[in-house]
Amino acid sequence: MSWDPVYQLVQRIPRGRVITYGALAKALRLPGGARTAGRAMASTPSGQGIPWHRVVGERGKILIRGPHAMLQRKLLESEGVKLIESRVQLNLHAWKPTAKTAAGKRPPSNARKAPPRRRPKL
Repeated sequence: MSWDPVYQLVQRIPRGRVITYGALAKALRLPGGARTAGRAMASTPSGQGIPWHRVVGERGKILIRGPHAMLQRKLLESEGVKLIESRVQLNLHAWKPTAKTAAGKRPPSNARKAPPRRRPKL
């Protein structure tokens, strides 16, 4: 499975804004929801300019552990994002992708497709 649609959408998140794993999954209609978005973000390639730090957990919580959590916090704060303890104030910094912003998205190759509609016979 290619995570390219996930990374393309994450690259569109403006500085000073964040998106939750669940909102990211919903915007791209990822099967498996927030967990799938989390797996994609855990596989983010380095050196490609993907702002991984702008993706947070439900209610704005920083979910990454260890030294990367401090790095995420510092990167967010450097962009002007307000945090209280380990939570981003989503009411100030949440970013909601529009249909235009998420344009170019394509469902994952293993996503189920609806069967074609058939015309009723008259």
